[in-house]
Amino acid sequence: MATIAEVADRRVSIGRIFNRAFSTIGSNPLTIFGISFLFGALPSVILDAILQSRQATQNAPFDFTTLLLTAGIAVLTLAFTFLAQGALVRATVAYSDGQPVSFAESALAGLRKILPLLGLAILLGLIVMFGLALLIVPGIILYLVLSVATPALVEENCGIFGAFGRSAALTKGARWNIFALELVVLVIYWIISAVVGLLVVALVGFQGFANAAQGLSIGFLAISAVSSTLAITIVSTIQTSLYVELRNWKDGPATEALTDIFG
Repeated sequence: MATIAEVADRRVSIGRIFNRAFSTIGSNPLTIFGISFLFGALPSVILDAILQSRQATQNAPFDFTTLLLTAGIAVLTLAFTFLAQGALVRATVAYSDGQPVSFAESALAGLRKILPLLGLAILLGLIVMFGLALLIVPGIILYLVLSVATPALVEENCGIFGAFGRSAALTKGARWNIFALELVVLVIYWIISAVVGLLVVALVGFQGFANAAQGLSIGFLAISAVSSTLAITIVSTIQTSLYVELRNWKDGPATEALTDIFG
């Protein structure tokens, strides 16, 4: 049984972060992959299909209806992206804290945070781009400082600037660990992209891959949906697991977890 001293002596563990993320996925595959596919991958694939269809007929007369439809779907796709992000945060934190993981409850949590997450994403993007303009390194540092702002916003209802402050506090003292974690996540993302590229080439050949902009096959769209689902799932659960790890490190485990340990 763990002692209070052992809990207080915890350090940020990359292994524990990955274990938490993949345990969340493995214990709740339908909920986690369902959220990623329905709210993350599927809207994006639909938008890609419409854009490719529009591009394939670009020599046709101007179609205002198609353009309006595309713009509307693009906005909805963005909204669904933030819904998926918020929902995956809620599901991952719920599992980490020993609570039931509900598709409906997670989706509702994401729905409530669409606009705040949009605002946070815009500000975070501007901040990181400003830092990158200052010889790149400041941008990387700023990203590490604000890397858990999204889960903090969803879980702690602290507002955009409160989430930035919370992330800065949580990441202080662990930013080299976070840097190493983000490098691993980046490698995973590259591997997924490379595998998808190989599958597409195997499916349509090099010439078909080169001419993909002229129209997307059903197989291409299916592979894109699967790869997007995997990428969204892995990245979101790992980032949220990082937040849980930092929260437990700074504040101690959640109340229910402490009850399990000392009860």
